[in-house]
Amino acid sequence: MSAVPLSSPVVAAFPNIQWDALGSLRLTAQETALLRMAETNPIDYTLADSRDASMYARVLLKLLAEAAAAGAGTGEVSTYVDKCTDEQAMHALDVDPLGVVTHYALTKLNEIISTLSLGQSGVTVASVFYVGKDGVLVDQWKALLRILNKGGKGDVFAQKSASVSLGKILIASCPSKRMNTTAAEAKARAVSYASAIEPMEALVAWIVSQLKNATGSLVGLCIPALVVLMDAYESRVIFSKAGGIKYMARQLASATKQSSASSDNNKKFGQGSVQQLYELTFSMWVLTYELNTSYPIRADFAKEGVPVQALCELIAAAPREKVIRVALSALRNLATCSADEDAAPAGAPRHDGKFFLDEMIGNGLMKSISLLRERQFTDPDIVDDIDTLYKLLTINYKEMSRWEVYKNEVENGHLQWGSTHTEAFFKENARMFEGPDGDFHILKVLITLLSSKDEEVVAIACYDIGEFVRFYPNGRAIVKRLGAKELVMPLIESENPELQRHALQCVSKIMVQNW
Repeated sequence: MSAVPLSSPVVAAFPNIQWDALGSLRLTAQETALLRMAETNPIDYTLADSRDASMYARVLLKLLAEAAAAGAGTGEVSTYVDKCTDEQAMHALDVDPLGVVTHYALTKLNEIISTLSLGQSGVTVASVFYVGKDGVLVDQWKALLRILNKGGKGDVFAQKSASVSLGKILIASCPSKRMNTTAAEAKARAVSYASAIEPMEALVAWIVSQLKNATGSLVGLCIPALVVLMDAYESRVIFSKAGGIKYMARQLASATKQSSASSDNNKKFGQGSVQQLYELTFSMWVLTYELNTSYPIRADFAKEGVPVQALCELIAAAPREKVIRVALSALRNLATCSADEDAAPAGAPRHDGKFFLDEMIGNGLMKSISLLRERQFTDPDIVDDIDTLYKLLTINYKEMSRWEVYKNEVENGHLQWGSTHTEAFFKENARMFEGPDGDFHILKVLITLLSSKDEEVVAIACYDIGEFVRFYPNGRAIVKRLGAKELVMPLIESENPELQRHALQCVSKIMVQNW
């Protein structure tokens, strides 16, 4: 996946930076000359020699460190988001020169990494940022991490650019990314992945913290770096170990709900929200390729049911085709995954394709897939994924008992009118509510759904509780003891006539001895 280019809002001021006047940066005459030479020569020329390129990169990292030490990151430039006019950029250089220098250094670093990634010369990202006989990561990388540690109040461009650059530098050391390197190149240019592990864990910790705590547009600070880290097996594993899958899924679910809130179906997915949805879904899709070989990653995808629920809700929201494509592919990987290669530890639950298909059925994916089958897609991969999921879901649904279908619905909070919400079903299955431990767990979950924001779910929950009261011996006393009556009573005043009717019937069944 190609990254969206990052552009500083004050880029127009870069040619006017006066290095001699910025004594707080503590640049040597040689370093100043190198910066000026890099400005006058094409980037390919500057990067043609590995040692010169490494020296240039380290000067840029020094700029970041010295500017930060002198107070950069809190001035006027840090408040800019949109691109400035030439006049605004020159004003920024006058009032906040260190802020402009920070943007300059990050822009040039990004340009170095992007150019080297094209692989058109013998110089690579690894040979520039990993030095010495053992190929150890340059110590100056910490300047990039300091920018990230300024938190959500920091400079938006600086944090995005620093995290992306750091991510690209770190994955250059990953053994999985260097598998295509020839033996001669590997020997001549040793690269120490061990020196990059701790920095990568620090970057992942920042990304996970953003996913866990940030809301709205602030989440976008970390998503470009997240996409970068998905490009290497080692960084994917570190991200998973840090608990990232769960928080990524929560952000995906949140972004889906926010984008779906508009009543205008043509405008509810703005370009910004679509790109964020796509990048989050893309990252989740990439991680699903580790399911067959990693029990911990399967367990993370199964945790609290959040990842599957987020993907199913995304399909139901029917966003742009590019988002549907990666979401369907991720669901297909989940539905077909195996638990044989890296089996679960003794006593741990088995998470395989059948497990995830049960979750998908509980989250109402069958209905969404049926609707997608009626749409005309030109992409053959989408059509194939839809057909495969439809067949797998149908087979799995037929193999499930009606109680298993109902239990999945309740546990996932996706109640839909159907054969499991009928008098015949409750006559047959009322005693199943006791559960294997006799704690009425499913009934308790059903009662919590009375507080759902989805009025149809609340109406169905009212109906189900009323039917449980009718067909379970002493069911009336049990639902009263669990607090259902107090939750249903206010629903009688609902403005939704369907919900009001089911709430009234539920209360009547609880109150009247012979319904």
